[in-house]
Amino acid sequence: MKSLRILVADDDTQMQVALKASLSRAGHEVEITSDGKAALLKLEKESYDVIVSDQRMPEMTGQELLAAIQERDIVTPFIMITAHGTIDQAVEAMQLGAADFITKPFSSEDLVRVVERVVNPDVVESRTQKKRGAVGKPIITGDKTVIRILEVCEAVARSDATVLVQGESGTGKELIARLIHDSSPRIHQPFVAVNCAALPETLLESELFGHEKGAFTGAQNRKIGKFELAHGGTILLDEISEMELPLQAKLLRVLQEREVDRVGGKEPIQIDVRVVATTNRNLESMVEQGLFRADLYYRLNVIPVTLPALRDREGDVRLLVEHFMRKFLGKDAPTLPAEVTSSLEQYPWPGNIRELQNAVERAAILSRGAVPSKSDFLLSPGSIERTTLHEKVEQEVVGEGVSEEEDSLMLKPGITVQEMERKLILETLKSTDDNRTQAAKILGISIRTLRNKMNEYKDQGFV
Repeated sequence: MKSLRILVADDDTQMQVALKASLSRAGHEVEITSDGKAALLKLEKESYDVIVSDQRMPEMTGQELLAAIQERDIVTPFIMITAHGTIDQAVEAMQLGAADFITKPFSSEDLVRVVERVVNPDVVESRTQKKRGAVGKPIITGDKTVIRILEVCEAVARSDATVLVQGESGTGKELIARLIHDSSPRIHQPFVAVNCAALPETLLESELFGHEKGAFTGAQNRKIGKFELAHGGTILLDEISEMELPLQAKLLRVLQEREVDRVGGKEPIQIDVRVVATTNRNLESMVEQGLFRADLYYRLNVIPVTLPALRDREGDVRLLVEHFMRKFLGKDAPTLPAEVTSSLEQYPWPGNIRELQNAVERAAILSRGAVPSKSDFLLSPGSIERTTLHEKVEQEVVGEGVSEEEDSLMLKPGITVQEMERKLILETLKSTDDNRTQAAKILGISIRTLRNKMNEYKDQGFV
């Protein structure tokens, strides 16, 4: 990295000394000003490669300095220093045109990395482009809260700040992670997702960090971990709350040092990744209970995003039902009767958007091209009248005079009764995150019947 001319605006004497020392050690030339007005005067006379400014200063705040710079068409990359917990200020700075932000407290390494990142050619190109129209909105919504969340995510995507996305299962957390990646300068680099709940601790460590040949029994070859595979791009740590405490400590070191140690490896490997973590649990509560490391939580919770449940998103059930109807039945999908739509809006949707999508797909199959009725959605007891799986299949096969010999009648091109039953069962399990008790209630069958069906499908190679 060539030497950069850096202008720093900060009224705190100790911070001035620390900033200058950190950046000078990295080989950069640093000039210090004590407030925004003094910095603006410098900028009107001289040019710099990077501007670093504290948010809170007398005379002229960092936000006001940034606005003044924008008015004067000064294109020098601007980095805002914000206090921990001031996410709104950070978001506003990014929306005003800041190249990045850094949150106190931060290390010298963090500061230098952010400063040098904003002059990277790929980052500069991304920043100078117009707002990406190609990304679009990954979540269909008319809800003001969700719209604001999307705006925040698109704004902070240009930074490298870690984002923690919290919300119930099925609310669209991975879609948010992909939006952040696709709206960032890393869009053309890998997006790697890891389900932290899917593997035991020993296997998850190898999955994340990799291992060398012979590192443990069964390690016959070197394995490249997900962090290395995501180098230059974004890694999604899905359901981070399920990670065991010992592995949390190793993850914290990776986030702090920006390097990984393969299991059985001798040398650390430098990595450059953007981290997005998701959870359907309350991490703050887990920290209080000693189930999640406080230092890792604060490291992850730089940009907190909490997705509301579908039942709390005004008007979105109707929008999503219409969207999924077109997805499964084509652009000429029938409009649902008002009483059906009203019932769907009153249902609590414990599985959120994932459950809604599966319900609409089931209804599209069961309605056989006609307008779906309430019973076609096969939802759990609540505001919608429910027909059990057994009753529905019986209606399809027997109620219309279909003989046993015609048991393979196509309900829809390519779908038999048996296939429909299997599809309903597997998709209902998926919508409940494999909770068999809840799935059995939704389907209207016993746990034993569901267990037998799953064993049958396993023997047939479907699961």
